[in-house]
Amino acid sequence: MSSDAQQDPLSLLRASLSTGTPPILSTSTNPPPPSLPPIPLHLATHLIFRSPHSPQPIALPLSTPTRFVKKEGEATPIPVDLRSIYFAWLNRELGIPEYLNLAQNFDAQVSRGAGIKNLNFVERLELVGWLEGVQEESEFIQSVVQVKRDAAPAGGLVVGRGRGDMAGLGQNGASQPATGGGRPPKQIDPRLAEIYSHERVVVNRNTALRGSKPTDFAYVRKHTEDFVSRLKSTATTSDPGHLKPGIRSTTPSVPGHLSTPSKPAPSKPSRSYPIILLSPSASALLTMSNVKPFLESGNFLPPHTLSTTATSTTTPQMIDISRLLPSIHATTPQRFIVVDSPEKFKPEYWGRVVAVFTTGQAWQFKSYKWHQPQELFRHVKGFYVGWEGEPAPETVRGWGAGVTCVGVERGRRFRDREVCEVVWMEIERWMVAMGWGNGQGGRA
Repeated sequence: MSSDAQQDPLSLLRASLSTGTPPILSTSTNPPPPSLPPIPLHLATHLIFRSPHSPQPIALPLSTPTRFVKKEGEATPIPVDLRSIYFAWLNRELGIPEYLNLAQNFDAQVSRGAGIKNLNFVERLELVGWLEGVQEESEFIQSVVQVKRDAAPAGGLVVGRGRGDMAGLGQNGASQPATGGGRPPKQIDPRLAEIYSHERVVVNRNTALRGSKPTDFAYVRKHTEDFVSRLKSTATTSDPGHLKPGIRSTTPSVPGHLSTPSKPAPSKPSRSYPIILLSPSASALLTMSNVKPFLESGNFLPPHTLSTTATSTTTPQMIDISRLLPSIHATTPQRFIVVDSPEKFKPEYWGRVVAVFTTGQAWQFKSYKWHQPQELFRHVKGFYVGWEGEPAPETVRGWGAGVTCVGVERGRRFRDREVCEVVWMEIERWMVAMGWGNGQGGRA
């Protein structure tokens, strides 16, 4: 880790989370005694990082601005302080209403000026993905070089920058007096200042081709390694030479000039969490209130039983669901994001949508990337969830084989697990066909 990264709040937080040594909240620059209970965020003033690269812990004030900036409705990006960043990370699993209520309660507990800067849905999603290492860059996170350039003082004499950088000189080439103390200001000879104003930076081949902003292409290497390993595994399973001794391949040999080129392996989507879209219709059996227990545990809660306890103000707008898919990864559960509206979607998010639950009403797809159901279900897997014994609507059956119809029992809840497994089997099969996974373990 470079010296800049060792003092950068975002880089320190990401490194501590990746190494399993989360930072410690403290009321001073020293870590609290282990015998004391953890200090809550609204009482803390510093965040202490224990880095394996540094023998001493690094303590940063929670008011320290970070490289994460807000761009909505502002002419210039506003840096978000470390307190708001750590608050968003600690409450990353909460829905939008719960997160806003908790932020308001937090502001009421702290002094003025130490409140939380609210992050919207997209900003929280980008921040959590970057801290977890899912993505390497974000439009809301500035580079270290850009932050240092923006923080550079406007005054002072810079030699070799041309006439435009002589802002630190007064009339007749005299330097302006320093306001921060230290050595007395040095007087610049007017003739020397005139010579400095005509100097230019010598541009060589490296600076002309690469520029001054360094670009980290480590993520390209990671994607390339995954792509090559997937190709090797595909070639191993399809090569007739890998059959057992004494067993002859039944594949007929075809002359080279008559053979057809093999179909290229589907490209793997970006390594981000897949997305499941629900129907916002009031007649949907699977909603944001009961989808998590159904997909995670196989427990279906009928919507009419939730009407007295769940309201629109308590229903989350985003849910995280984890499921072990052996064909995607043999040991690590896959995390899914479930929403019922694509209102906050970026264009690239549509490449991560793997399933859409529908009630058969075409108005659900008006805000989608693909408005026509037949075209939509050629790109994503569709599901219709109805009551067992009731036929699916004619419109759903007319949308083709891309939509799977399943039925839940009205009273026998022990059958819910069977329906849940059918849904996950179809999602897993679809994701493998679309190129998700790394070819390690699982079914062929």
